[in-house]
Amino acid sequence: MSGLNYNHLRYFRAIAHAGSLTRAAGILNLSQSALSVQVKALETQLGHTLFDRVGRRMVLTEAGRIALDHADRAFAAGDQLLRTLAGRPGIDQQVLRVGALPTLSRNFQLNFVAPLVGRRDVELILISGTMRELLARLEAHEIDVVLSNLPVRQDSHSDLQSWRLSQQPVSLVAPPGVADADFRFPQSLADIPVLLPSHASDIRPAFDQMMERAGVVPIILAEVDDMAMLRLMARESEALTLVPPIVVTDELRDGSLIEVHRIAGLTEQFHAIIQRRRFPNPLLAALLPAAGPPAEAQLSP
Repeated sequence: MSGLNYNHLRYFRAIAHAGSLTRAAGILNLSQSALSVQVKALETQLGHTLFDRVGRRMVLTEAGRIALDHADRAFAAGDQLLRTLAGRPGIDQQVLRVGALPTLSRNFQLNFVAPLVGRRDVELILISGTMRELLARLEAHEIDVVLSNLPVRQDSHSDLQSWRLSQQPVSLVAPPGVADADFRFPQSLADIPVLLPSHASDIRPAFDQMMERAGVVPIILAEVDDMAMLRLMARESEALTLVPPIVVTDELRDGSLIEVHRIAGLTEQFHAIIQRRRFPNPLLAALLPAAGPPAEAQLSP
């Protein structure tokens, strides 16, 4: 293979960032046909299609996303050269894009990326969104992994797979003094108000079923779909809060919250969802091995 043509790479990069031939042509002051020829030449040299056309949009393929990451680093290296010779050196970085549901514990998210936190050669991009939004971006190669408290549904047409990373207990927590030593679960919930995760959380339906079986109608002060907000409200409200203890680790440690009751049979699972790719992000290898292989029910080799 002959050396890479960096003009081709520059034109490809412009189209990828612009999202269309029309916008890139305007930015570069070139014709669309000239740009198209340059990209086809790069695709021929690399042996991979870099874009899929979706209407007027140019959507990166898996190979295109990898090529863009390398192109960004290549041109950043030129900027770094200028900074270095000017006495302002920078650091070449790899990028990992992590999507997470707002219902997911921030402490869990931090624990997941902890092996990469502080590495000056790694840039972490953390993105929040709905499951539909995040899976769409995962399949479009815009993010590398989705963190969720629900596994992805596996079917014969999907390249997505779930790794179960952890299973955490679920408790009722509260500021000291909210519940006394006579607290009984679930009967006391008829008298002591409670803050609950919304129905978007997988632990909420199971909790509701427990209440229904016991004939208890809890006094619900709030239903919250963001675990960070639920954590804040747990600290400030004179109420019980249904939450995995990992969400309020710091508060349990400093005593601003206490664990009133750990609910037997109620757990929350944490999953990492990835897409089968020919060129997986190598940074994921530092995060997934400890979890073991994906569950057989969710993944066929």
